[in-house]
Amino acid sequence: MKILIVEDEPKVASFIKRGLEESHYDADIAYEGLSAEKLARQYKYDLFILDIILPGIGGLDLCLKFKTLFPNIPVLMLTALGTTDDKLAGFDAGANDYLVKPFEFRELLARVKVLLKTADPLHESVNRLVVADLELDLDKKAARRGNSYIELTAKEFSLLEYFMRNSGRVVSRNDIAEKVWDVSFDFSTNVVDVYVNFLRKKIDKGFDKKLIHTKVGFGYIFGEI
Repeated sequence: MKILIVEDEPKVASFIKRGLEESHYDADIAYEGLSAEKLARQYKYDLFILDIILPGIGGLDLCLKFKTLFPNIPVLMLTALGTTDDKLAGFDAGANDYLVKPFEFRELLARVKVLLKTADPLHESVNRLVVADLELDLDKKAARRGNSYIELTAKEFSLLEYFMRNSGRVVSRNDIAEKVWDVSFDFSTNVVDVYVNFLRKKIDKGFDKKLIHTKVGFGYIFGEI
């Protein structure tokens, strides 16, 4: 389980991170909203823990943005603002839970466990593939990179799914032909290269970081390298 802590007080952030890691969670820290959004787009998180008072993008605005980008990932507001109006503002922004500082870590941990259980992370991880800022929804057959949705044909979708499931390793044209087309590779045809180029134009064009890379003499490798 991977958790993003967005907290501008270093001591508080370190305390939470240390406690979560001792409880066998993987935790990252962002000290302000812009870097938090960048991390959230780059990695797959199972839970966001947000302070409200942050430099730059405030916690409420960040919660709204996260709930637009990642509607199935729960948000726990963790803040010193503890009035009823403050709590209602947090819930209106999309927060799933709200904990007021100061707090006991064991209460925070109990709330984290409930939120992760409710979110059904196992189902999420099986039916959604994420590499860098590219997301593939296997149930809805939809692809999105950053804020841009990508229209794919059925074969392009299958090719992208294969690439994402094998992210970080070199796959040959023969591997792709057997797994995506279910045939042995015919060296007289360039159909694999043609479809890889189709996919490149759709998911890499216009983005600084390219995800599909040619490994000359071997095949292709997918991901940030």
